[in-house]
Amino acid sequence: MRVVAVVPAYNEGARLGEVVGALLARVDRVVVVDDGSMDDTAARAQAAGATVLRHALNRGQGAALKTGTTFALADGADIVVHYDADGQHDPASLGALIAPIASGEADVVYGSRFLGIKAEGMPFTRQVVLFLARQFSALVLGIPRRITDPQSGLRAMSRAAAVSLDFRQDRMAHCSELLCLVARSRWRVKEIPVRVSYSPETLAKGQFRGGAWRIVWQLLLGSFQR
Repeated sequence: MRVVAVVPAYNEGARLGEVVGALLARVDRVVVVDDGSMDDTAARAQAAGATVLRHALNRGQGAALKTGTTFALADGADIVVHYDADGQHDPASLGALIAPIASGEADVVYGSRFLGIKAEGMPFTRQVVLFLARQFSALVLGIPRRITDPQSGLRAMSRAAAVSLDFRQDRMAHCSELLCLVARSRWRVKEIPVRVSYSPETLAKGQFRGGAWRIVWQLLLGSFQR
């Protein structure tokens, strides 16, 4: 099966080469979507062997994933993987992420930070925010409580699922939007435990205070556009 990894990247030149190299050892193609970066993100990704697509302006992670997913499907991907550019994910998890789709057991697979493998360096405040996000997802968005990490940026989808899941949120609300679409669909979803490592640099690029409220607002606006 042809596996294509899509990596949205914004000013990630310092870490991207290592991420692309680790992915290329495990997938057939890596597509980096440079989302209007002002550093050497595109050059570093291309030098490491990735296919590079570029947004002239910063449109947001959701928009970058949409661009990359569309390209991956046109490229003949049987499985599309979404993978963050900041190096927090352990590339060794990719085999377990892809296996349930390759075996026909699942259509969409998420990596979870809360299934027994402790996230390294995750601040307590981040744990609280993610816990509240899970409650919001279950109570307001109707996402099943068995989904332990609704804000996970690590996911894999079968070709059929990727074609049908028409997510439209350009920015960080795409995580919740995608899960809502999955929950309302016929696609079988599974979570696997993954190892995530946080550093001061990657935490600095995370969601700023008030980011959760922006996500809620984006979801509410998006619900009126469908």
